[in-house]
Amino acid sequence: MKKIFLLLLIGTLGICCSTQKVFTKTDYDKVLPKYIQTIKANDLKTLLYVIASEEFEGRATGEEGQKKAAAYIRDFYKKNKIASPVSEHVKDHFQHIPAGTFPRIKKDTENVMAFIEGSEKPDEILIISAHYDHEGIKNGQIYFGADDDGSGTVAVMEIAKAFKLAEKDGYRPKRSILFLHVTGEEIGLLGSRFYTDKQPVFPLENTIADLNTDMIGRVDEAHRDNPNYVYLIGSDMLSTDLHNLSEEVNKKYIGLDLDYKFNDVNDPNQFYYRSDHYNFAKNNIPVIFYFNGVHQDYHKPTDTPDKINYDMLAKRSQLIFATAWELANSESRPVVDKK
Repeated sequence: MKKIFLLLLIGTLGICCSTQKVFTKTDYDKVLPKYIQTIKANDLKTLLYVIASEEFEGRATGEEGQKKAAAYIRDFYKKNKIASPVSEHVKDHFQHIPAGTFPRIKKDTENVMAFIEGSEKPDEILIISAHYDHEGIKNGQIYFGADDDGSGTVAVMEIAKAFKLAEKDGYRPKRSILFLHVTGEEIGLLGSRFYTDKQPVFPLENTIADLNTDMIGRVDEAHRDNPNYVYLIGSDMLSTDLHNLSEEVNKKYIGLDLDYKFNDVNDPNQFYYRSDHYNFAKNNIPVIFYFNGVHQDYHKPTDTPDKINYDMLAKRSQLIFATAWELANSESRPVVDKK
């Protein structure tokens, strides 16, 4: 009887294994709209009202408020069962940056990261990044940093959750994805510089692109009458492939007006050099910087979550997710054809 049961069990397992679904790129394309719609304005709003709350005291690098924010982001990933990278440089989602690593790092701080391993090309890494630090408290006033960069922070969190929902349904990304929340941006892009220059968790040569999100929750004066936009910076600086993929994804799934006004290394605002994507670009990694432009509350205590356009924050987050989905599941990584 035991032998018969064992044979039946082996046969059953064989059937299960032989009928396990292997999804094609076409399958991934068909289901993408379903997961795009899981990124919702109300969910982003809930997260942002915490990230940009008084409790986190403006999230200044190394201060108590920044550490509370780091713990909140880490706990979000743990709750949603999105793993920490397995690395000697990362412990429980935190990449520790000791005080004194750079002159402006006065106190210990940490990058926060989560990871979904690819099913077919796990050694190729797509990074989706945002900085979660801000200005802290100045002259007794909290600089809440709801747009800068609470908006990017919560976008990355919800994008990660969407990828995790797809993974649960069997649609694990073909390439690995690192969700990277960096510290120290406001004092010189230091969290991302630590990652690229001192402790890359994954080899930079295996990193196919960085999609960086810094301020995507507001509408600037130039688009007051047409809020359906986002500025893209850097998409064609290193890779024609990346730029074309970005354009195609937006046209097919999202329909934002892609504004390239600041997409020029000689632009007087120098935005290409002013957020964390640049530390990847300088290492020949293709990047896209998503941005809503500056506004009257930029770097002021009045950058609060009640002023965010949550519908636009959701739509821009959906674009980043859809672009990441295509990059993670495409047949080949974007070719670097420019310097």
